[in-house]
Amino acid sequence: MKTVTLEQPGQFALTETDAPTNAPDGHALVRVRRVGICGTDLHAFRGRQPFFTYPRILGHELGVEVLEVGPNAHGIKAGDRCAVEPYLNCGACIACRRGKPNCCANLKVLGVHTDGGMREVIAVPVNKLHRSEKLSLDQLALVETLGIGAHAVARAQPEAGEFALIVGAGPIGLSVLVFALIAGARPLVMDVNESRLAFVRRHYPVEEIVTAGEGAGERLKAITSGDMPTLVFDATGHSGSMHDSFGYVAPGGKLVYVGLFQGDVTFHDPDFHRRELTILSSRNATPDDFRRILGLMEEGKIDTEPWISERVPCEAMVERFPLWTEPGREALKSIVTF
Repeated sequence: MKTVTLEQPGQFALTETDAPTNAPDGHALVRVRRVGICGTDLHAFRGRQPFFTYPRILGHELGVEVLEVGPNAHGIKAGDRCAVEPYLNCGACIACRRGKPNCCANLKVLGVHTDGGMREVIAVPVNKLHRSEKLSLDQLALVETLGIGAHAVARAQPEAGEFALIVGAGPIGLSVLVFALIAGARPLVMDVNESRLAFVRRHYPVEEIVTAGEGAGERLKAITSGDMPTLVFDATGHSGSMHDSFGYVAPGGKLVYVGLFQGDVTFHDPDFHRRELTILSSRNATPDDFRRILGLMEEGKIDTEPWISERVPCEAMVERFPLWTEPGREALKSIVTF
C-alpha cells in the first residue's frame, strides 16, 4: 500500500509497505480516503512539534471507509464511512476513569505519538470510529478539527451575549468561532493575517474584526465600552500572542489556551489575582464532542466546505507540502486524497 512517512524534519518519503490483512479483536481495518493537514503536521515538518519523534507516519484528521471488522467490533460494519477519533487512551488512568479520555496520562495520538493515517489502510479501534450515512469523506476528515474548537468552547462555558475574543483565525480558531457562535456569544476575531480576517468577514457573522499588533488592546476596549472581553481563546500556539492574550481579559474573565508551543507561558501574578482570572487549557476532544459535531453537521448547521483550499493526491503531497509551511500562505485546510 502507498505510505507517506516523515523521515526527519523537512523530508517525506512515499513508499510501498505491507497492508494489514486482518482486523484485530475490537478493531476495524479501514481504507483511508481523506487526510486533513493541520498545524501539528506543519510543526512536525518544521521540527517544532512537542511530544514527537521521527520517523513518523502523519495523519490524524481522517475520513475513512470500513473494509473489515474483527471480533467484538460491535456497531460498525464493512462499508461504513467514518470520522476517526485519533486519541488512543488507556482506559485505566485517573483521567480516563473520570471521563476525560482526551487527556489520558498514557495518551497516544495517531500521527503524533504513534503512526497515523497517511497510508491506504490502517487498523483502528472500533470505539474510535464515528459513523455517518450523510456526510462526505471531506466533511468526516474535518470532524477532528472541529472537535478542538467544540471542546475548548465547552471548557469555557460561554454565556449568551458575552464578548468572546478568538485570537488566531486559522482552522483551530475557526473551529472555536463556530462553537462560540452556536453558544450565542458575541465573537471578536483577531489575527495578523489580513487574508484570514477577510475570510472570516465573508463567511461568519462576527461582532468585530481586530488586526493584531499595536493598538489592539485599545481597539478591544473601545468595542466593549471599556470593559474588555470576558472570554478570550488563544488559538495561535505563538508565545508572544499567548502572553499578550493575558492582557485582553476583563476582570473576572476566562482565558482559554487552545494552541500550544514548546516553552513557558508566564504572567504577572498581582495582575492575575487583581482580576481574579480563570486560565484554562484545552486538549483534544471527547467522544461526546465527536457525536455532537456529527449531529450538527448532518443537520446542516456547520459548513466546512469554504475551509478547504485544495485537494492533493498523496503522490503529489511530498512535493506540495513545503509550500504549505510558507509564512502568509492563504491555504486554510489542505486535504490529501487516497
